[in-house]
Amino acid sequence: MDQLGDSSLTYIIPYFCYNLLMSLAKIKQELKSVSSTPLGKKYGRFFKTGKGEYGEGDLFLGIKTQIKRQIAKKYKDLKIKQVEKLLQSKFHDYRFTALVILTLKYTQAHDQGKKQIYNLYLKNTKFINNWDLVDLSAPKIIGAYLLDKPAKRKILFKLAESGNLWEQRISVLATYTFIRNKDFNDTLKISKILLHHSHDLIHKAVGWMLRELGKKDQKIEEKFLQKHYQTMPRTMLRYAIEKFPEKKRKFYLKK
Repeated sequence: MDQLGDSSLTYIIPYFCYNLLMSLAKIKQELKSVSSTPLGKKYGRFFKTGKGEYGEGDLFLGIKTQIKRQIAKKYKDLKIKQVEKLLQSKFHDYRFTALVILTLKYTQAHDQGKKQIYNLYLKNTKFINNWDLVDLSAPKIIGAYLLDKPAKRKILFKLAESGNLWEQRISVLATYTFIRNKDFNDTLKISKILLHHSHDLIHKAVGWMLRELGKKDQKIEEKFLQKHYQTMPRTMLRYAIEKFPEKKRKFYLKK
């Protein structure tokens, strides 16, 4: 009886591991089957993967966003460890698909599952390394997790002050979820931290969040702008006031 138990275990464990690998291999194979080399080159240029550019060295298989989302939905039950391996890929398309899967898993998870996804995300920020990856995931995972946990939001300020472009974008984009729930304080505080950032992608992100805040409460946005509009980057300002009436936009643009 003991001998039978031992031999069964020896068989089951490798078979289980094999199935895990096959599942990961299967989604990669399906993604590769719908890839396009010309489209990959086009995306490489669009996401600035050249030497010295913000996406330097990133690799694209060339898969349309809609198709990646469809495949992610198909594989939404992929084990969390497999999704993490997909997220750690050198291919942007795999990382994008992994993040979509994580957002889908997050909406269906219980509290412990949400915490696991949140922690996995923070552990792997170096793989969330372009604006599309940040924007599709930060509000839905980091923002959603911290929405009812104000005491845990110190992590956003740590990310904002990290000096890493993508972590800084995560910090401000996460607050999009707060804005939608009329919680503006952290958006304003992080916007102030990033106010004089050197990179255009942060200017756009902060301006965008200020604009979204203004849709909920323009008076609060304008109170912030009146203090900072004369010194904030022009792109940030333009994004922030995009929905203002023409006359008001001209006022803010006139320094």
